[in-house]
Amino acid sequence: MTFAEATSAFANYAWGPHMLFLLVGGGLFFLLYSGFVPFRYLKHAIDIVRGKYNEPNADGYISHAGALSSAMAGTVGMGNIGGVALAIAAGGPGAIFWMWVSALVGMATKFFTCTLAIMYRGKDDTSHVQGGPMYIVTQGLGAKWKPLAIFFAVVGLVGNAPLFNGNQLVQILKEQLFQVHDSTTTSGAQFWLELGIGICVMLLVASVVLGGITRIAAVATRLVPTMILLYVGCALFVLISHLGEIPHYFAMIIEDAFSVNSIAGGLLGTMLIGVKRAAFSNEAGIGTEVMAHGSARTADPIKEGLVAMLGPAIDTLLVCTATALIILISGVWQYSGMDGISLSSAAFATTIPGIGPYLLMLCVFFFSITTIITQAFYGSQCFRFLFGSRYVNLYLYLFLGAILFAATTSLDNVVNIIDGCYALMAIPTMLSAILLAPRVKAAARDYFARLAASKEAETEIEVES
Repeated sequence: MTFAEATSAFANYAWGPHMLFLLVGGGLFFLLYSGFVPFRYLKHAIDIVRGKYNEPNADGYISHAGALSSAMAGTVGMGNIGGVALAIAAGGPGAIFWMWVSALVGMATKFFTCTLAIMYRGKDDTSHVQGGPMYIVTQGLGAKWKPLAIFFAVVGLVGNAPLFNGNQLVQILKEQLFQVHDSTTTSGAQFWLELGIGICVMLLVASVVLGGITRIAAVATRLVPTMILLYVGCALFVLISHLGEIPHYFAMIIEDAFSVNSIAGGLLGTMLIGVKRAAFSNEAGIGTEVMAHGSARTADPIKEGLVAMLGPAIDTLLVCTATALIILISGVWQYSGMDGISLSSAAFATTIPGIGPYLLMLCVFFFSITTIITQAFYGSQCFRFLFGSRYVNLYLYLFLGAILFAATTSLDNVVNIIDGCYALMAIPTMLSAILLAPRVKAAARDYFARLAASKEAETEIEVES
């Protein structure tokens, strides 16, 4: 068995129908069990992000906005551009519908998992407060469950490697800046060009990740809103230019989602591809985002759960939908034979002639860099849990070296490795959240009762004045 065949078998086994049940079924359970909290308290969640309910003296390292930006830096990345292209190439337009479904239930999943991130924060070997599925398992379920926490940390080390984002960033820089394509250049020349670009990316990432979560959060807070606005602005230009066609493509997505003749081999195949790509995009239920939100400066777990649930709405319902419509409107997905970032680049070239690929390159650069630096934090948290804080810098140097491997390897190998590990990371994350769900519900009931009482008191004061 070749390396490519082994990675493909690993990803296919990890992403069997059981993952559909775990992520979508588990998310639906959270949505119903919470009483549809993600949709009832959206405005309140936005107020928390705006700083209306900050707690400057609480434990933690970063603000609610910083935690959301750090988590969004990790999720709004190549999964939203190259990942959507992979979904359409492998599963057809219908895969996007199942990405939407995953995002809607994923909002409830993030509410539960990120509430638990604050509720069950632990301390590392240097007595610093840390959060993540590892601590949720050990602090919430007890020491006898520690093997599950170790399992998450081990697969998290690999799953958070900078492989997909590094690979796709190098690919688009190679194609757009240097006009080098795989079919027109010798393999030796490509290797050295890819390695050179990879070294430049590695040095840029190193300047941020070696500064820890506070520097990562500072960079993310500045870059994430800007890059999302830039990308959505490009999408709006395309959508406004093809306004009359949009209903047709939405209908295509919905119709293909339930087609037994889809290119993915039927309804189940399309669902699995959509759920897989949504998990890679918004990470709901995977556990990575839990580590970012676990660093938030708050003493109230429900606040951070409410902030976290905004992630899938921004990531998948907004950014991924924008990518999907650009690809479908362009028509290149039907005949190009491309996938990943190359397909997205061809779609931008068709829908925004001239500058489209360069705008995409700019978006990809920021999306990829912010995701890679956040993945460095996630991976270091897993490493710290397994081996202590003393050798974290050693891990970061290995992480930076992995960027060079990603730059010079094939897309298929990268996607299969990351996909497989993401599926395995979801098992301890979702299992612990389901087992601890009653504690989240009790905390939510108390929080919303206090919130209602506070609003009533404010109303009485206003009436009296």
